[in-house]
Amino acid sequence: MESSRTDAPLRAYLLDGRGGAARVGWAEVSKWQAGDAPLWLHLDRRDPASVDWLRRRSGLDSIVVEALLAEETRPRATAHGDGMLVILRGVNLNPGADPEDMISVRVWVEGARVISVRARRLLAAEDVGDRLEAGSGATDAADLVVDLATGLIDRMSPVLEHLDEAADEIEEKLVTGGGERELRQSLVRLRRQAISLRRYLAPQREAMGRLQSGEFPLLTTIHRTRLREINDRVVRFLEDLDAMRERASVIQDELANRSAEQMNRTMYVLTLVAAIMLPLGFLTGLLGINVGGIPGTDNPYSFAIVCALLFAIAAAEAWVFRRLKWI
Repeated sequence: MESSRTDAPLRAYLLDGRGGAARVGWAEVSKWQAGDAPLWLHLDRRDPASVDWLRRRSGLDSIVVEALLAEETRPRATAHGDGMLVILRGVNLNPGADPEDMISVRVWVEGARVISVRARRLLAAEDVGDRLEAGSGATDAADLVVDLATGLIDRMSPVLEHLDEAADEIEEKLVTGGGERELRQSLVRLRRQAISLRRYLAPQREAMGRLQSGEFPLLTTIHRTRLREINDRVVRFLEDLDAMRERASVIQDELANRSAEQMNRTMYVLTLVAAIMLPLGFLTGLLGINVGGIPGTDNPYSFAIVCALLFAIAAAEAWVFRRLKWI
């Protein structure tokens, strides 16, 4: 669990180089110097103590500090001096949150020190910390960054699988004749999630691609190979999201076609009814004029005769329409 103590950072570890780490507080962080065991600090930018440490005691360039504490960011990887700034995003898996409301994690790496900053709980970072405590985590600072990037992608997989299943369910309901209103609501929700996820994954692919370049000496060939695998997964995720958006467009077109077909059918029926009723209305209107000479006014069977005549005319019209294949 994350610490709630005010005298300790959110998470701080001294790595032992063998996959394990010891959890430490601000006192050990303040004593840390270059050449000591690798240090990882995972901070909350909403915590005043963390913000104060970053601004006054971290020794970081003000440009780096502002990038770590910025309100709005986009995924990127940038070299700055002897270190590198990596900003990535992960899905929001906190209770009651929308997964597409992605969480930003900002990571600064220099030598053997890694500083990561977030504003909301990020399960991928907790996974990395839990593995360190279990003795099966990163061995150095570069390993830690790659592990964090891997954790972010691992957490995305179930979300994308859920979206794919949602698309399958919508298509199944469309085939079986599900409610159009419910289908439209589900489709809008699916498209919104796919668009939002792709919005942040596209620049994340660029950041991963840049990390694979030789611009960052902290990353070895092994690290770049692992990052290449992560980037391949990001590319597959983007392809899946593009395919999902295309499927959503096809479903939207099918719904529109279904609505148009239903409207055309309704208009067709109304047109036939109007065509049948037109001559009947003409006859009844003609016989209903209030002038002399209307036949049958003195005949008690005139009304029945007129009704029979109208029925015969309607039947004859229906027979003609059927012969013409209008109905």
